[in-house]
This record gives sequence, C-alpha cells and structure tokens, in this order.
Amino acid sequence: MPLRTTFATFRSMSHTSTPAQASASAVKRVPISGLPLPPPPHSLIHALTPDPYTPTPAEWHNIRAEKPSLQRRARLLTPSAHFSYVAPCPLPFPFRVEYPKEAEEPQEGEDAEAQGKAQVAAVERWLVEREALREVPRAAKEGQGRLRKYVAEKRDEERVLIGLAETGLRDCLPHLDVGDAFELLGAPSLTVPAGQGTDGGAGEGTSAAAVAARQELVDVLSGNAVLMNGEGKVGDQWAPWSLRYSGHQFGNWAGQLGDGRAISLLATPHPDDPRTTYELQLKGAGRTPFSRMADGLAVLRSSIREFLCSEAMHALGIPTTRALSLIHLPKLPVERERIESACVLTRVAPSFIRIGSFEALNPPAQMYFLGGGQQAADLDALRVLGEWVARHVLALPDVKWRGDEGAEGPGDAWGTKLVLEVARRNAKMVAGWQAYGFMHGVINTDNVSILGLTIDYGPYAFMDVFDPWHICNHSDQEGRYAYKYQPAMIIYALRALLNALAPLIGAEDELGGKAVSPGWADDASKDQAKEWSKRGTELVKDEMERVMEEACAVEYGRLMHRRLGLRRIDKDDESKFARPLLSLMEDHSLDFHRTFRRLCFFTPSVVASEESLKAFIDSLLELSSEPERLDRIRGHSDWSEWLRKYAARIESERDHWDGEGDVDAAREREAKSANPRFVLRQWLLEEVIKKVETDTESGKRVLGKVLHMACNPYEPWGAEGVEDESGLDAETKEERRYCGMGERKLLGFQCSCSS
Repeated sequence: MPLRTTFATFRSMSHTSTPAQASASAVKRVPISGLPLPPPPHSLIHALTPDPYTPTPAEWHNIRAEKPSLQRRARLLTPSAHFSYVAPCPLPFPFRVEYPKEAEEPQEGEDAEAQGKAQVAAVERWLVEREALREVPRAAKEGQGRLRKYVAEKRDEERVLIGLAETGLRDCLPHLDVGDAFELLGAPSLTVPAGQGTDGGAGEGTSAAAVAARQELVDVLSGNAVLMNGEGKVGDQWAPWSLRYSGHQFGNWAGQLGDGRAISLLATPHPDDPRTTYELQLKGAGRTPFSRMADGLAVLRSSIREFLCSEAMHALGIPTTRALSLIHLPKLPVERERIESACVLTRVAPSFIRIGSFEALNPPAQMYFLGGGQQAADLDALRVLGEWVARHVLALPDVKWRGDEGAEGPGDAWGTKLVLEVARRNAKMVAGWQAYGFMHGVINTDNVSILGLTIDYGPYAFMDVFDPWHICNHSDQEGRYAYKYQPAMIIYALRALLNALAPLIGAEDELGGKAVSPGWADDASKDQAKEWSKRGTELVKDEMERVMEEACAVEYGRLMHRRLGLRRIDKDDESKFARPLLSLMEDHSLDFHRTFRRLCFFTPSVVASEESLKAFIDSLLELSSEPERLDRIRGHSDWSEWLRKYAARIESERDHWDGEGDVDAAREREAKSANPRFVLRQWLLEEVIKKVETDTESGKRVLGKVLHMACNPYEPWGAEGVEDESGLDAETKEERRYCGMGERKLLGFQCSCSS
C-alpha cells in the first residue's frame, strides 16, 4: 500500500483488485436488506432451539406488538434453548417510562395490585411504541433477498456513521453495497483541523440509490431499523437473535450469562464460498433476556477500541472476529464511570459461539441469585449444539453424519474431534497473542471462541516495555490473565469445554465410536452420566492438552522465526535466540515492538566492526523506557553476546535464500513484513478516542487514518529511516509520532472491563 491514501483511492477501496479480491470485485453488490440468507441447515436459528416464549420469527413479531418486555427482561431460558429472538432497541436503562396518572397514583378505593397492573400495562405500551414494528420500504430492489424492514413509532435517535472497515467489508461481505458511506466519512487524515470534517451530505453526482443504500446501512447497523421476515414456512422466516451461554469468570462459575449487549442481525453466505457464512452482530444495541442488571449498551470509547483492534489483529495474522462499522448515538446517554454517549459496533464472524455455549447445557453446578442463575443440564440440547457446530461451523473432516450416504445408523462419533479441533484453533490464536505481545485481559470461558478467534475486546493492550508479568486489566488484581499466563488460561477454558462434553464423549465410546442419537441420555441415571463423564475425561484430557501445547509451540516458533528473519528451524532456537532476546528486553526495559523492528535492519557485517556494533547496540538501548536508569556497560555486554550469535546464525542460512542476489536486503524485507512499524498502543487509542469525542467530524477522519495504518502495520509510516525531519510534511510527522511509544505515564496503562 502507498504511504499516502488519497480520498479517491479510499473511496474505491471496496473495489480494489488484489489477487485475493479479484473475484470479489465482480460480485454484484446489494443493500443490506437484499443480502442472501443461508439455507436452513447452515442457519443457526433454524438448526438450534429457540426460546419457547418466541418459537418462530412470526410468533416473536406478534409478541413484540403485545408484550415486548419479554425480550427486555432478564430471565433464565428453558434448559433446552440455545438462543432467543430479540430486536435491537438501544434505550437508556432503567427505562424512562412515562406513566399515566392512574398508574402513578392509586385511585380512591383502588388496591396496590390494580395499580401494579396499570404500571405493567403502561410499560408494555411504552415499549411497544419503541419496538420496530412499522414496515417501511427497503433500499433493495424487488427480488433481492426476502427480508423486510421495520422501524419504531417513537424511537429515532440521531445516528452518525464514524467508521467503516474496508478490510472487513472486502473479506467478509464483498456483496454488501455501502452506497456513498466512504464519501460521507471523508478522506483519512491525522492532521485535519477540528471542525473541518465532511458536511454530512451526499457528494456531487452521488446517485439516489447510493444514498439510499448508505442510509439503510446506517439505520440497520445502528439498531434503528430491524430486518426480519415472518412470512411463509418456518424455514423461510428470519429474525435477529442473541445467544445463551454460561461461563467461568476469573475462575469462578457465573451461571447463565449470554449475549447481554450483542444481537446477531443476519447471516449471509460469502459469494466466493457459499459454505462459509458470516454473521453480522451488533454490540451495544440494547437489552436482551441476558442483560441481567445492565443496559445492553456500549460506549463510544470501548467501541472504537474493538473496531480498531479487530482489524489490526487480522493484519497481524492473528485469528479474530472482524469489524464492519461504528455508528455513534451522540444523544443517547450511557452511565459508566462517567456519563458517556452510546455507540453501536457491527462485528462479523462465521460464528460467535463460545465455550460457554457448551457449559450452559451441562453446567458444573446449578445456582440461583438476584439477576441471574443457572439451569439444569440438558444433554440432548448439548448434542444438538455439538452436532451443528462440528458439522457446519468447524466442518470436521472424515466424519460420516447421520443420514449421509454410506453412514451407518447414527453416524460417526464427533465429540473428541470437536474438542481437539477447538484446542488446535485456540492454540494457534494464543501463540499469535504471545508472539505479538497482545494481552486480552479477560479470558473467561464465555470469551473463548469455538473457532479460535480473538473475541470480546475489552481491556486489551499490546505490550509496550516487555514485561511477562504485565496485567492490562485493572480489575484483574490477582494477575490471572497476565501476559505470561495466557496459554494456561486457554488450557483452563479447554478443560471447561471437555467437562461439558465429557458425558457425550464417554457415551460415544460405549457405543463403539458411534454418535449418540436424539434422546440419548433421557433415561440415564445420575450414576450413568457420571461414569460417562469420567470415561470421556480420561479418554481426551491428556491428548487435548498435548495437542494444545504442541500446536501453540509450533505456531509460536514459526512466528518468532519470521520476526527474527530466520529460514532454518533448529530444535534449540527458542532457548538459544527467542527467550534470551525477551530477557534482554525485560532486563533493559526495552520496547517490545520497536526492538523487533530495529532488528530487521541488522546484518552480520555489523559485528565485524566494534564501532558498528556499538552504534547498533546504542540504537537498541535508545528504546529503553528508563534511559536514566540504564546500565549501558552491561547493556553493551549483553547485547554484544546475543548479536554475535545471531549474526553467526544468519550467516549459516545464506544458502536458504535461493534466487536472492542480495541476501541481506531480502532478509530485511521479509523481517519487516513480520514486524509492525505501527502498533495500537494504549496512549494512541486514548488520543483517538478523545479526538472523536471532542469533534466527531474531524475525529472520524483521524479514526479512518489510524484504521488504515492498523490494517497496513508493516509499512514504513512516518518516513521511517529518514533522520532529518525538517523536510517532512505535517501528516508524515504525525504518522511518525503515532509510531512512537508516547508519554511515559501511559506505558503499561491499564483499562477497566468497561473499556
């Protein structure tokens, strides 16, 4: 990518034609209401069990017109249910209900029960007026999709599009027409003066269709409009939903949790691979049955953090959910540590199912408390979820399923394979975290994806000064989720998954390697279930942990080789190079990412001259956060020893660079492609958030530029390598500043869970 992105190129980003996107560029784009839906077997809402209060989209739609509090009231779902239909409805909570006089004050002779009923009726009427129940025309043409669009009578919050992720759009939804959204956002820039954003209107020559597609996108992705279909047979109907799940939080069983502020709008097949579907999920769109005592909303601050980091992680090659849009609701107040404004993030993934989704169906304990609790186990619901995940989400190979051609009876066992595949995927993910100094902050089992995707960005951080004990979440007082312990916490989550699936795995073993059938545990005694669980755990636990540890080590080794620009793999590489390098960073308080980036420019010839070696080591020691406390004599001694070994290793690999005339130059290019120049540091995020909060119009252009830098982290932003800054323009100078460590007081800055 070029260093500078012009308005024209940014406008056409969704139409670029890199080899991977060539076919996507020819895809016919449709407005969001025209997106195709997956066939029922690939659709979560048709494959899993809904909340029996709202068993179909049609019945759900009718109930919303009569008793909408059902989906806004926190409650435990029936044990067999996997999800509940629920519509986006961002409102302050507790609700500001306007009671009629008869509900506020009891009439003469009226008892408290009658007054209570009047108040309940008033709440229902108030919510009905704010439910999206009135059908309005779509932007999609007739014949494009089967969704209908609905809005509310008394809810029309101001909504401002402040971010649209071109990379998420390109990779996941190339068939989505965003209209003139990029024009509305304006040209990305770090130096646009406050108050000088876009005018918020359509540009000259913008077609009415483009404006309509963009407006519908904003309406739907802000939660203002709802897309659904209640017509025809159930397999043709569609409605938004939230998932039920449970989980362990900071090592303690928390019972039913669920999507308390997340609502999945729809799923759509990728045009290049119809077997791959992507869910569009709103985060911060209002209360659901899983919100407990919370408001279901998200603030601008936390939404910006997740929006940027989702795409930054993808650019680093770390598995993650993706971002699509950010829509600010500036007039909607949200109470956190302070009063903030609301924002709705749209994120995208093939599935948002978590380990906690399985724990909910076979929990370690039942519990009941104010605002929450936990249902009894439902082992057949566990089978339903597991079969669908294994077959359609993970797409496990070499499994013959019930009803497949050539499958005998119930089909092949799948429980063990599911656990091991989830272990492999999460091992690869956490290896990426460790190699790139990413700290999640809240690795609760409900925050661990079945697909091995980084999910639920809260108080995350990228490492500044290397510290293996660093804790990025100030709520994590015991350091449970410190950087050093992240792989162990993934193993903890995998054990929770195994504990949930253990009885099913034990039963499959008893059946001789065949899958369990519907109703498989209906007549099982408690002792039988315990025996199955014991057998399932014994069969899988050791192998699961071995798979996770080996897969993590292999992926971590691969990534560290890339970061060090090495080609050959020796069994002692980690002990000889990687670990000593990290110790050097820790001992001398060096910046993690800038140290790796600086090593890209190292060549073996440096050690041939004491003067050159000293100069290179000085350039490394300049990356210390505490130069006044630096022991330079020791620093030179330590680095000299490591660099000489590193130089010898690089020299020994020269014959591994076939076809490269200048091996040093080739190695530098490859190393720079693995070591980011730009990193989403805490100080930078705080500054971007403040700019957007202070002035949305100019702030969204800063946000756009930071997103672009995060999506292209290896580019030499800020004229890297140019020492004389006098000839640099203001934008380049600002890029350079954004690639720095920032103020010392923000190094290692900790966020709260509400971040």
